Amino acid sequence: MSLLDRVPVDRTRVGTWLERYALQVTALVTAAVLVVMLYVPVGVVFVNAVVEDGVPTLEHVAAVLTDPFYFGALADVFADPLVIRTHLGSLAAWLGAVSISVSLEYPIPGVSLPVPWPGVEMPDVRTGLFGFTAYQAALSTAASVALGLPAAYVLANYEFYGRRTLRSLTILPFVLPGIMVAVGFYAMFGRAGTLNTLLGLVGIGPFAFIEAAPLAVVILAHAFYNAPLVARLTVAAWESVDVRTVETARSLGASKRRAFRDVVVPQLVPAVLTGALLTFIFTFMTFPIVLALGGLQLATVEVWIYDRIQRLDVVEAATLAILETILSLGLTYAYLRYESAQAGFSQAASRPAREALFPDLRTACSPRRLAIVGYGLVALVLFVGPMASLVVGSVTDGSGLTLRNYAFLLERQLEGASFQTLPLPAIRNSLLFGVATLAVAVPMGVVLSVLTVRAGRSGTVIDTLAMLPLAVSGVVFGIGLLQGLVFGVSLPGGWRLQITGAVAIVVAHAVAAYPFVTRNVSPLLANLDPAMVESARALGASRLRALLDIELPLVAHGIVAGAAFAFAISIGEFSSTVILASGSESYTMPVAVERYLGRRSGPAIAMATVLLVVTAASFVVIDRVGGRGDP
Repeated sequence: MSLLDRVPVDRTRVGTWLERYALQVTALVTAAVLVVMLYVPVGVVFVNAVVEDGVPTLEHVAAVLTDPFYFGALADVFADPLVIRTHLGSLAAWLGAVSISVSLEYPIPGVSLPVPWPGVEMPDVRTGLFGFTAYQAALSTAASVALGLPAAYVLANYEFYGRRTLRSLTILPFVLPGIMVAVGFYAMFGRAGTLNTLLGLVGIGPFAFIEAAPLAVVILAHAFYNAPLVARLTVAAWESVDVRTVETARSLGASKRRAFRDVVVPQLVPAVLTGALLTFIFTFMTFPIVLALGGLQLATVEVWIYDRIQRLDVVEAATLAILETILSLGLTYAYLRYESAQAGFSQAASRPAREALFPDLRTACSPRRLAIVGYGLVALVLFVGPMASLVVGSVTDGSGLTLRNYAFLLERQLEGASFQTLPLPAIRNSLLFGVATLAVAVPMGVVLSVLTVRAGRSGTVIDTLAMLPLAVSGVVFGIGLLQGLVFGVSLPGGWRLQITGAVAIVVAHAVAAYPFVTRNVSPLLANLDPAMVESARALGASRLRALLDIELPLVAHGIVAGAAFAFAISIGEFSSTVILASGSESYTMPVAVERYLGRRSGPAIAMATVLLVVTAASFVVIDRVGGRGDP
């Protein structure tokens, strides 16, 4: 056989080999990336808590578990778990001290109308740091669901000008760097903020919202982040409701309210609970918002870990991080079990029709439309207000309108030295890293979805381990990257593992982003009829060909939704980027905001506004180009 004859034969063999083993090779590459960029950095930090002078120990873990400062009343249980009767006696004594009373109160100012008012007195509860973290996460979850559901109702059931754009922008708060959200809330709710300025026009205020009720402001800031997530998940489920099932219920005599309660609500509950559980996990691990708006006064576990690291108490920080990760993994596992038990959000054969939001004046004055208007005003203050205050702050100073902040950015771009932070490279890097993250995170997420769906019952355990980025503290991950990859890890044979620069940033972004691809794709893959794949295999298609030609096209909208989240995570990622970009020209827009913030707030707010505009434009394009084709 001549050389020219052998080349096509070799190409055919390589093609056949790739088609047969491409999925396995991609899975191995994904596993290698996770080991290097996730498990090694996290392991480097965790070792500090369980190894002392080269000897394994649980002494530090036991010390934290039995410290009332961290676990409150549960510390006594951890200290001596076998004295069950004593612990039950303490619980009974606490319950016996609870008293319920009814008194006459005058709740309406200026009206002397007594109203029976129930009161409940409970003895103090020692919650500890972990208890308070769970408490604020529960309140934040309740607020996020309460604010997200009305938005989902309006977007799924009503048609109005700009609905699609508004739906695209609902993801925007979710991707803003926490430091930007904190600055926006100060600009909106601060004593000299926009809200007090507006109230001052009608002779009210000013009020010290943040100083008087910091916990309430933190909860609202968490709702600013997570209510859009709840809304997006619920809108997708609402649009998947098959209108024919509702019409069947109505034809069988069910009232409109009964049909909604018995047919629609059960199909929305999985999406709402999914959003609520994700919100609880995210707010349980909250860091920059609490640090900026509440400080150590409202410290959560994550803030306390940061404080311990600042004080160079790495052992205690690592111990807290381990316990926090165990709790977060438990919540993630519960979420995955619940998700796998649901039918998923399948595409409806017949979507419910949307009605015009304000077709005429009479309808616009109906109680339901007025309630929507009232919700719109709340959303305007809570969601639009902080972002609008950022934009206004970028073009104003104490004396009025000015473009001085943008002139600073332009001057820095034209005349700045190469070692300084320039605006244009920051924008370019953010977009390039975002696209590169898509190229890495989407295959990783899809491959993990395929593996976990096919793994059967053990798939949930594998899925939980793959979801580690959602459960690991961002502070710990950043420190682990610094200690593990930036400084380098010694390997056998004199080799050294060291990753820095743009490659490290893209991979770190991909590790943070792929869980969102997996979470969007896995439920859809699990719901596909396996008979379709089996038919394709019976007709001679390889496993890869069946995946590419049959399964992936059917879950394309889930992949697009996951890609949008992946791009969003990359654009807004700050914790690991600020470490990996240190000393290089690979800084992104959030890093530029932080660097400008260290000098004066004006240029930082202007740069944050640029980030806001670029991110918003990117999401509108992604949703329009890769959307599900809804009208």
